[in-house]
Amino acid sequence: MATDVWGVLEEEQRLPWAFTPFERVGPLEFGMTHEQAEAAVEGVLETGIWEGSSGNRHGCAEFWSVQLLNAQFFGPAVTVCYDRSIGLAGFAVNALRGPQVTLDGMALVGQVPSRLENHFIDYLETHKMELLYSQNEDPCSEQLGLVLRAQRAGDLVLSRPVMVAEAWAERCGDTTEGFIPHKEWKTFEW
Repeated sequence: MATDVWGVLEEEQRLPWAFTPFERVGPLEFGMTHEQAEAAVEGVLETGIWEGSSGNRHGCAEFWSVQLLNAQFFGPAVTVCYDRSIGLAGFAVNALRGPQVTLDGMALVGQVPSRLENHFIDYLETHKMELLYSQNEDPCSEQLGLVLRAQRAGDLVLSRPVMVAEAWAERCGDTTEGFIPHKEWKTFEW
């Protein structure tokens, strides 16, 4: 069976997750250890790759969809990053095969970036929050700990949200001095 590196899940195939800024993304809570995160997604996602120091659990991990492991789709659903001082500190959701993460009903994953940006701007204005942009022109909000990245899907580009813990929120859109690993800004994979 051939793998489809550019295949995009249909909306009904995606896990439905909600984002509560600085608290959680779906079943994963900011501050969790890797073992707690694995337990929270057991049976749905499993660790595909772990990079970092196992002694203090500082590093990043890819979680792959259990339902897609033997399907034609290839790639992680979610990439998480741990900070030794706070635990789980950052999430990046794959635009092609990640869960559908919503913020107050606004779908953040796999969307047309320009349309999502317009909804995001409206959301921030309604909640009297500041809109910022990364050096890569990604819209972001430090008050939410959210950066709306774009990810290639063959000839298309779709939204890839990155959400961070409160300790990482300041300068979350800063590609040089923020806490989000540099690998995310270059290759989308922590």
